[in-house]
Amino acid sequence: MSHVNEPESAEVSETSANTIVRQLRGTFQIIVAGFSVALAIFHIYANVIGLSDLQWLPAIHFAGFALLCAIRYPLSPKLAHSPRVFVFDVCFGLLVMGATLYIIGSEDAIYAQGVKLSTDHWIATLITIFGAIELTRRTTGYIIPIIILISLAYATPLGAYVPGVLKFSGLSFETIAFRSIFADEGMFGIIGRISATFVFMFILFGAFLVRSGAGDFIIDLARVAAGRFVGGPGFVAIFASGLTGTISGSAVANTVSTGVITIPLMKKSGFNPRFAAGVEAASSTGGQVMPPIMGAGAFVMASNTQIPYLDIVAVSFLPAIVYFLSVAFFVRIEAKKHNITGGADSADTLMDVLRRGGPAFLIPIVTLIGLLIVGYTPVYAAGWAILSVVASSWLTPNKMGLRAIWDSLVMGTQNMIMTGVLLVAIGLMVNVIAMTGIGNTFSLMMAEWAGGNLLIAILLVALASLVLGMGLPVTAAYIVLATLSAPALQGLIQNGFLIDILVDGTLPETAKAPFMLINPEAFALLGAPMSLEAAQALIASAPPEILTLVYPSAIDPAMITAALLSAHMIIFWLSQDSNVTPPVCLTAFAAATIAGTPPMATGVTAWRLAKGLYIMPVLFAYTAFLYGSTTEILTIFVAATIAVYAFGAALEGHMEAPLNWALRAVVALAAGVLLWPGIPLWSGLALAIIIAVFVLNVRQDRKIRAVA
Repeated sequence: MSHVNEPESAEVSETSANTIVRQLRGTFQIIVAGFSVALAIFHIYANVIGLSDLQWLPAIHFAGFALLCAIRYPLSPKLAHSPRVFVFDVCFGLLVMGATLYIIGSEDAIYAQGVKLSTDHWIATLITIFGAIELTRRTTGYIIPIIILISLAYATPLGAYVPGVLKFSGLSFETIAFRSIFADEGMFGIIGRISATFVFMFILFGAFLVRSGAGDFIIDLARVAAGRFVGGPGFVAIFASGLTGTISGSAVANTVSTGVITIPLMKKSGFNPRFAAGVEAASSTGGQVMPPIMGAGAFVMASNTQIPYLDIVAVSFLPAIVYFLSVAFFVRIEAKKHNITGGADSADTLMDVLRRGGPAFLIPIVTLIGLLIVGYTPVYAAGWAILSVVASSWLTPNKMGLRAIWDSLVMGTQNMIMTGVLLVAIGLMVNVIAMTGIGNTFSLMMAEWAGGNLLIAILLVALASLVLGMGLPVTAAYIVLATLSAPALQGLIQNGFLIDILVDGTLPETAKAPFMLINPEAFALLGAPMSLEAAQALIASAPPEILTLVYPSAIDPAMITAALLSAHMIIFWLSQDSNVTPPVCLTAFAAATIAGTPPMATGVTAWRLAKGLYIMPVLFAYTAFLYGSTTEILTIFVAATIAVYAFGAALEGHMEAPLNWALRAVVALAAGVLLWPGIPLWSGLALAIIIAVFVLNVRQDRKIRAVA
């Protein structure tokens, strides 16, 4: 009798609607679980103790997950129940695993042959590359594999047939094959190491926290803290999803784990089911931007930018709070519109909740952050944080024994399968970008399409992230987008700094020389203040390669770092939008499954509630929210908080009481002025208008309630 069963239809997949995860039973389940535990322990050992050969780590990482992926994700969803297909999948996984380990082990031999691939090396290389592409197809569908194949084809002599500036003469097949495996930008280079270190370690950390009962603690804490307010169940969803999302690494997993509690709670208290699902989807998506872990996003960004992790986390708190407040305002407004009171009241006190589950959640988080502050690497800190989860659980009723540790290791490894395979496969694309120089070309094209307008560039990134997000998880989408568009965004932000310097007339002498190549007539004017229009025209006429010579000597190094951070934060935030933006919004679809609502309509609702995902990148681009003084940052935070409330009120036609169309238009305009950096007088006037409308609206609400 076969132990391979067809998966239950109720299982939620983070890949696509047509992807099925094979369910195993009996002996097969034990074997796969044991392999998963061994793979997890190896990663913990390699990251905490250290592995001397860095290339071996991502290679073993991919080899292990390739086997697990082939077993769990069948060749075809329609054949998932077939024993013959299961045997084929196991053999295919073993073949890819063996080929990967063989080709990595042959590196010295290949160099000894003058960087020439022998027949067996060619076979192992092709199996490894094909395996990565095929396993990506199984987990994400056809979009990403097609993009990878087009990328590889572009690097060959076929690139010569591409018209215009993208034309590429092509490299030899041997060069492409070798670099795909061994280059720093290839499958087992930088991105592979990120997957095997930051991403997997923090997914494991999240699995241990969940198994220790941290999820229940978060829900209970949310009920005690937020359940008694108007619209309390909605606030419980926001609070719980924010805390869970930062450690889970997956918006969909967050939705499924907390949504099964919060969505029925919201429905029971009177919220529309579609609205309840939208709140959960928007809140779970926000968990990926909530420090300290940000779903491992902060660590990936730190690796990409070489900006310290703690610096990234420090500037991410207030934007994340604004985002969650924006969702909370929608909940408050909806509750007032439909007279929904608390309903999530809890008999527990705060001390009851903290005593029952607090240590298992708080001690590991404090351990993690403490080790990072002291100066240990993120992966080392994550390893000890995992151990602290086990130790601290013994201070709670939910003590973690060997079975709980086993379950956590299995859960973390299983949750990593798709991401582990996909990030390594993405290395094929990133390698092509590095080999062909198309990344620089794309950045120049993006700057040209935007016409020097930073807002248009942000819209282009948002569109690209939506398309990529249909097939890629957030981390992979961020990596690809950052590789292609971060240089262009950074350049446009630095141009803004440069324009301010020209307007002030403070351009250093050492930075003036390159402008002779741009406009000799303007050179004599550089020592004096310029008009804004003249400065903008001068920068617009400057070729990017000339401006690259100006930046280091004209702009303070701290501001160049600020521009780099702003560019990556813009991309990272926009990478989240595919979770809640139709037509493919898996987080919203998962919430719709729980709520029993139409998936696409739920996606539209989630998209409406998650407007903060688009507001924050604009603030990153045009204000000092990420790098200003404490006074500047707090001022922007307060203004942004009031503005997102005003936007929500204008969109819903309601504050504490209904708003007519004229007031909605006035409030929306005032919110836009308050967000947009400009003349303080206009910002002050906008703030006064919003406060005045709110005060009048509160009085109106009191009159309505008095009459009722």
